[in-house]
Amino acid sequence: MQSPFPGMDPYLEGPVLWPEFHRRLVEMLRQLLSPGLNACYRLVGGKRQYAANEEHYLEIHQIDDRLITVLEVVSPANKTTAAGRRAYLEKRFHDRESGTDIVEIDLVLQGKPMLDHSREGLPDWDYAVTVTRARQPEWYEIYTATLQKRLPRFRLPLAVDDRDAVLDLQAAFSRCYAEGRYAERIDYRREPPVPLNQEDRLWLDAMLKAQGHRDPFSHDEIAVAAYYLWEKEGRSYGRDKEHWQKALAELREKKG
Repeated sequence: MQSPFPGMDPYLEGPVLWPEFHRRLVEMLRQLLSPGLNACYRLVGGKRQYAANEEHYLEIHQIDDRLITVLEVVSPANKTTAAGRRAYLEKRFHDRESGTDIVEIDLVLQGKPMLDHSREGLPDWDYAVTVTRARQPEWYEIYTATLQKRLPRFRLPLAVDDRDAVLDLQAAFSRCYAEGRYAERIDYRREPPVPLNQEDRLWLDAMLKAQGHRDPFSHDEIAVAAYYLWEKEGRSYGRDKEHWQKALAELREKKG
């Protein structure tokens, strides 16, 4: 089953789902990338551990074992905790010093960005893929998306004398979401585990209601109906949940 979102699903940023989603996404990127690489490359899975966290990433090596490109997926812990940020940046520093191309996928709304590149002259974005090529480390290639748009395709550098690979991040996400059966595990009636601006919050609510993931009634509408039921039934206490569910059922019946 597909995600109700056109691109990234912010509900996956929660601490329960993210570690598994992170691992699945890295593995899905490996599966999509592998068939297009010629025999002079090999894909190697890496793992970064700190505190209670474990983060997976991909490395592309040439047959002579030279590391060519690192593909990272940023985690919430990297952007919100000192230990996570330090672990991530230490590896990035090492990769840059070794002359490696770096691809960083940031699908996390919360926290401080891992790269402070200028946004001057660029449209606003929520998610980004940033490519840093070893031969021009001061330049960034940025592929962006917003919460309301699909995730981008991006170019992944290989050896200098070879053409880039192209990965469709949306395709990777969609397959990852379906295989993880996240549609059955996420309660879209609740608010997402990340703060949203007013425009995105209203868009999210309308979109989820339109797709049947949320009831088309506001919290206030249900609360007023529940209050009248409470009065009608003698103002009895301890039955809040019962009155709420009955009010919701009546509103649905009236809507027909």
